[in-house]
Amino acid sequence: MKLHLTTAAAGLLLLTGIGAAAAQDVIIQPEQETVIREYVHKQPLASVEVPGVKLSIGSVLPDTVELHEVPNVKYRYVVVDNRTVIVDPGTRKIVQVIE
Repeated sequence: MKLHLTTAAAGLLLLTGIGAAAAQDVIIQPEQETVIREYVHKQPLASVEVPGVKLSIGSVLPDTVELHEVPNVKYRYVVVDNRTVIVDPGTRKIVQVIE
């Protein structure tokens, strides 16, 4: 009986871990990406430098970096090192780098 409980608990922890990992992956829907790209094209920003931050998905931008709103989209954007990055404003994590 104790072995079954341990196995069940381990399985539950494994599934919880998989769910948490999946929650970290942000997928921007194609319609949203089109809206973001069009808005960014119409509202160009000056590029800023953020020393010590690698421009990759999951990197966190410091509070000193101003994030700019895209109407009707929950994400924000900023241009860093001449690359437009889409950021989750709640976590300040980069969710996409637009090339």
